[in-house]
Amino acid sequence: MFNLRKLHKNESGLSALETAIILIAFIVVASVFAFTILSAGSASTDTSRQAINAGLEQVQSSMTIKGDIIAKGNVANTAVDSAIFTVALVSGGDPVDLNTTAKKVIVSYRDGTQAVNDLTYTVAWIGANNGNDLLEGTELAEITVDLTSLTPALPVNTGFTLEIKPPTGAVLKLDRTTPPAIEAVMELK
Repeated sequence: MFNLRKLHKNESGLSALETAIILIAFIVVASVFAFTILSAGSASTDTSRQAINAGLEQVQSSMTIKGDIIAKGNVANTAVDSAIFTVALVSGGDPVDLNTTAKKVIVSYRDGTQAVNDLTYTVAWIGANNGNDLLEGTELAEITVDLTSLTPALPVNTGFTLEIKPPTGAVLKLDRTTPPAIEAVMELK
């Protein structure tokens, strides 16, 4: 039979110096791996933060509606000629350029029969304004959208959507229905 005593007879244990060298080697290798993992983690954190900020910028709306949406009927009171509403900047939002000649904000129209992607609009400032075309801080801007170019014209009891599309931020969507009778001035619901 096999004798275990002969197998272990001349073996000696590891010395303290050899153990210390192996331990130091493990520590050095572990610290190199830890540094690599932490570096990769901080780089991915920066990338994630940039992606989150870009996503929030696109999702958060820059403007909000203040008050009612008013419609004006044509002279014969058969169709709606314009929609008027007041916009303000959301709290903490970036300024929005409302210049009507450079047209960085696009107003679109859609109903059951047609879609128009770029309607003409005018801007009138309400209250304090610093003289530029930027909607900033506590400024209010009244936007009048010209609906006379719609074919067919916007009649009674018709649901429609206006979309205000700023260069950055979410689209401001206004879903409304014309009343059962067209008048000179109407509040849209």
